[in-house]
Amino acid sequence: MPETTSHEKGVLWGIGGLVTFIIIVIMVVGWYWSSEPDRFDVQEEALLRSKKTDVSQLPTGYVYANTLAHIAEMLLNKPGGYITNDVAPPGVLLDDITSFEFGALIMLRDATSALRNHLARSQSQSAEDPDLAKAEPYFYYEHDSWALPSTEKEYNKGIGALHRYMERLGNKDAKTPAQFYSRADNLWQYVEVIIKRLGGLSTRLAASTERFENRYTAGGDVVLLEEQNATIRKTPWIDIDNIFWESRGAAWALLHILKAIKYDFRDILLDKRAMKTVDQMILAMEHALEPVLSPMILNGNGFGIFANYSLTMANYIARANASALDLRDVMNRG
Repeated sequence: MPETTSHEKGVLWGIGGLVTFIIIVIMVVGWYWSSEPDRFDVQEEALLRSKKTDVSQLPTGYVYANTLAHIAEMLLNKPGGYITNDVAPPGVLLDDITSFEFGALIMLRDATSALRNHLARSQSQSAEDPDLAKAEPYFYYEHDSWALPSTEKEYNKGIGALHRYMERLGNKDAKTPAQFYSRADNLWQYVEVIIKRLGGLSTRLAASTERFENRYTAGGDVVLLEEQNATIRKTPWIDIDNIFWESRGAAWALLHILKAIKYDFRDILLDKRAMKTVDQMILAMEHALEPVLSPMILNGNGFGIFANYSLTMANYIARANASALDLRDVMNRG
């Protein structure tokens, strides 16, 4: 067998060094792209968009609509941009931030649907806003499309439609003035959706432990449930990491939406003495977004040696859900 020459050895070392360098670059860029978007002040962002000097000059609903648009902008313009539809490294390898994006997107879709179907309509027989009728479908476009049209392009169209709605909001000279009705019944209908979203997330997070396997005890014997009859199934360990980050994304988006609701619905919340309930939901979302110190999401049986991140997140989500139930009841009261 012929010996490897010094030149060949140099080529092999060069190739090995190049591959190592590429891997290091991918890891560094991937770490940077995995950064969660920053939190923002919903009132300050609304003022920047409107070019007003005082938030009291903004029409009712402007902060809420601008918050939805800015959430979408943050998802598209954060480090690495929108990553879910990436087909090449490092984006295609980053499942945590893509789960975060999906969780935030679901909350954005729900809030946009509420704006179109409830908050911007005075009654069931009233006509829907033309720009909101365009904005909502754009945000429901495939979240992982990289071909034409790309996800980013469609979501940018939705942002533009929201901005047009905001320009007409409170403008009496507009050909078709936009409306926003901050009523208790409108808020109640949206809170119903929030309750279902938070309830689903908390259940999937809590189902990470062995106590949520498809089984029950009958006469001292463990009996496996048929899959079609099981109401709560254990979340596979390989999926809990994604569910955790999906919940983080949902908490991040909902935190800002709740702050916008606190401002635009302030009169009805004060009248029904429900402002503290909204504050409790906001506090739970802030706790859910505390920095994660572990490089991986740890799970166990609930009382193990290490912290169970999914159960901790489930606790904060469940607390927000309990407050949402209270808020729904208060808004539904005459």
